[in-house]
Amino acid sequence: MFIDERIVTLFKRNAHHTLTYWSVFFSFGLCIAFLGPTILDLQCQTNSTLSQITWVFFAQQFCLLIGSSIGGIFKRTLFSALAALFVSALLISVIFAIIPVCNNVLVLAIAMAVSGFAMGIIDTIANIQLVTIYQRDSAIFLQALHFFIGFGALVSPLIADPFLSETGCGNHTGNETEIMHHFRSMLRHSPIMEHNTTQSHLPHDGGEKEEPIVQYAFWIMALINLPVPIAVLYLMYREKLLPCCPGSTPRLLDKDELAMETQQGAGGPDLEQKEHEAGGHGSIFSCCQNDNLRGLPVSFFMIHILGGMVLFMTDGIVGAYAGFVYTYAVAPPMSLPNKTAGYLASIFWAAITAGRLLSIPLSYRFQPVRLLMFNLAGAIVTVLMLLIFYTSSIFLFVGTCLCGLFLSSIFPCMLAYTEDILDYQGCATSVLVTSAGMGEMVMQVLVGSIIQTAGSYSFLLCGMIIACIGFILFIGLLLFHRMHRNYLTGNSATRILKHVKTGSEAGHIL
Repeated sequence: MFIDERIVTLFKRNAHHTLTYWSVFFSFGLCIAFLGPTILDLQCQTNSTLSQITWVFFAQQFCLLIGSSIGGIFKRTLFSALAALFVSALLISVIFAIIPVCNNVLVLAIAMAVSGFAMGIIDTIANIQLVTIYQRDSAIFLQALHFFIGFGALVSPLIADPFLSETGCGNHTGNETEIMHHFRSMLRHSPIMEHNTTQSHLPHDGGEKEEPIVQYAFWIMALINLPVPIAVLYLMYREKLLPCCPGSTPRLLDKDELAMETQQGAGGPDLEQKEHEAGGHGSIFSCCQNDNLRGLPVSFFMIHILGGMVLFMTDGIVGAYAGFVYTYAVAPPMSLPNKTAGYLASIFWAAITAGRLLSIPLSYRFQPVRLLMFNLAGAIVTVLMLLIFYTSSIFLFVGTCLCGLFLSSIFPCMLAYTEDILDYQGCATSVLVTSAGMGEMVMQVLVGSIIQTAGSYSFLLCGMIIACIGFILFIGLLLFHRMHRNYLTGNSATRILKHVKTGSEAGHIL
């Protein structure tokens, strides 16, 4: 059989939980991708300038980072985890529904900040819960989890596209209109229609004003997302966690029968105490405040730091490439037509989605560390080839596809790898999710500034440098993994010797 019977049995016993966590990640993808295609319509709706409307992006990403950082505090009980997911998924539907009535850019930024905070909580909790359920077998299920982000990110622009205005509104100059069409092309996942320069400069006062209909897109997405909080609520009902259903609020580990079976040698209370002593999968702040971290080796902390830095670099590449590949394609020496360049972002995100789907069976056949090595090396080689063939438009499309495939599964593989190293006792999930979000936010700003100063060719050069730094950090992670393994082996040998010595002394006394 292609998949081990034990994996199938494990999934069957936790199918309801797993499918629910996958569905909330669909909400995550749905929410993260809609802003780019609708940015021109939202600018008209709020009567704002380009510099003002870009703060909406920052508000969402910054609050996503905050939500990812503190999301781990809700994992203490199954009730708190599911309640946080329910509220977050419901908030996303509410935000979709009220966006059409946000006629001020500040109100819109606040709404997007709330959605970003909800997305961050979803990101952290869903990852933590799946890792806690499946532990050493979590890699394949994490790959499927992150596939649903890409799936939601592909669905969102497809829903919005028929309702987008192509003529815009009359509250900006002709030059700003050109900038906004470029901005939309850079961010949306489906290409826009070409607009010639003459049409861009035509005044809108003389013609009939187009009636905006983009609100229907937001309402449709709100309805599509509504089954997700309902699914979470139904899971809470099945687990007897609702106030109307009598019952306790057990920890997630107590609910996972098969995970308990694999830990029979350690014993339930000892396992829970061990998790508490190591910090558990809490938020970053609770991990830093844990007094029991003082006795842990340097390798324990360096695994967290280096794993987070690798994802800071790789997710930074994802954000920068998706954001600025259009800018690179339309500028010399490539100089592609706007419509042709608009396909690059679609190809990149489609490749990421396909790569995550392909990684589901691969993660079953290969260890996460091997997939990480292959993907990081592949990303470096791809960007290097793009630098060499920087005038080839054909290889730009091929390289974009390959880059998306190689970068797609790095995050779930790194999450499974680091949690396996730490024996599921550290704060790796919270650290990695936060680092990835921070990298995506920072690298977009950094690469955009460099492109504006040094030109479009620096786009690929930045990608090459970031990828090489990420690979070097990964080599450092492998070294500290070996150090940590030696530390654990030494501790185990010491405990055995102490046990033997104690038993021998007791025998002499008798």
